[in-house]
Amino acid sequence: MKKFKGLRWWIIGLIALATVINYIDRSTLSLMWPSISKDLGMDKGDYAIILNVFMVAYAIGQLVSGKLFDKVGTRIGYVIAIGIWGVSSFMHSFARGILSFGFLRVTLGLGEAGNWPGAVKSNAEWFPIKERAVAQGIFNAGASIGSVIAPPLIATLWSAFGWQVTFMIVGSFGIIWLIPWLIVNKKLPAEHPWISDEEKEYILAGQSELDKKNPGRKGLSLKQILSHRESWAVVISRFFLEPIWWLFVGWMPLYLADVYGFNVKEIGFFAWVPYVGAAIGSLSGGYYAGKLINRGESINKARKTAIVIGAVIMFLGLVATILIADTALKFVIIVAFVLFGFQFTIGNIQTIPSDLFSGKSVGSLAGFGGSIGVFAVIIMNFLVPIISEYSYIPIFMMIAIFVPLGVLAIYIFAKNIAPVEKN
Repeated sequence: MKKFKGLRWWIIGLIALATVINYIDRSTLSLMWPSISKDLGMDKGDYAIILNVFMVAYAIGQLVSGKLFDKVGTRIGYVIAIGIWGVSSFMHSFARGILSFGFLRVTLGLGEAGNWPGAVKSNAEWFPIKERAVAQGIFNAGASIGSVIAPPLIATLWSAFGWQVTFMIVGSFGIIWLIPWLIVNKKLPAEHPWISDEEKEYILAGQSELDKKNPGRKGLSLKQILSHRESWAVVISRFFLEPIWWLFVGWMPLYLADVYGFNVKEIGFFAWVPYVGAAIGSLSGGYYAGKLINRGESINKARKTAIVIGAVIMFLGLVATILIADTALKFVIIVAFVLFGFQFTIGNIQTIPSDLFSGKSVGSLAGFGGSIGVFAVIIMNFLVPIISEYSYIPIFMMIAIFVPLGVLAIYIFAKNIAPVEKN
């Protein structure tokens, strides 16, 4: 049978593509909200409720899907997750008010949440430790690329077909993605019929010692995982840092409409700019940490160095949004630097679960950390519509303060980023 060269890169490529689709699907509502709200007589308060309903479901979904992926595996886990979110996105076409939008955002959030713990778990299965930050960076770049593609794509579809048909079109993308996923991701590396012997040996030799010695071992319970101090570095840092990304994903289109009077088309041709920076940050953060590890630095030093560099860029960018972002063009360029720093940092934080635990426990910690991060986002989403009636500046100040708090959590709780499980 013919072997695929670099099969692991095909797997992460498909997951990155799923992440592109994920972000197109979740961005469609916010990008078209000026048109939807006008047609259906809804306001910013309705939007905040719908957004938070999504976030609550997303938080629950991260926690549940982490366990789900650990139990059924990444192949079937992705089929369940993307099947749910694809159908949910399609069905937005038929929503006519806050109740129907709210219900569909719940199902969308439950499905989309699985993408993150699923990707972290898949990377732990398909990549040696030294390449995992690079793989995570490629995966995270999918979120940024999706956010680059979504504004002009949605604006073009909206102009041609209206918001109902646009939901139908983007909702179909995920269902189509399932076809190549099921074909390519047949088995894990040890048993996949298409993987070369060289690549199989390379992947398996680079796994953690626990996974190599006990490939069939059961994962730890969440209580056992959280009994390790290092796990809280992931949880608390994500609590502080996740609101930074989600502020711009959820509210930047409305900010451009409120502050600069943009319509859907104008938003579409400005809102993609920051995510170019985010995509570069995703790839750069993983590459930089991987380069340090290959040079002989410890995982602990490599992860922390990359996290700090990204955090400094992020913090300075957030300060700049307050001091010098006095035009729409300046604003989106500065936010590009903020999101570059965010992705440079978060890709390495999201990789830490696979540095600490064996494969059967990775999805659980990744999912729990994501769900806790989302609760911080929910709090922020309640505050934004209230504070923004007066000014967006206090919001930017708040998330700027979150940056050093997120970094401190890593240093306080993870004195040494290294495997913590005992044989």
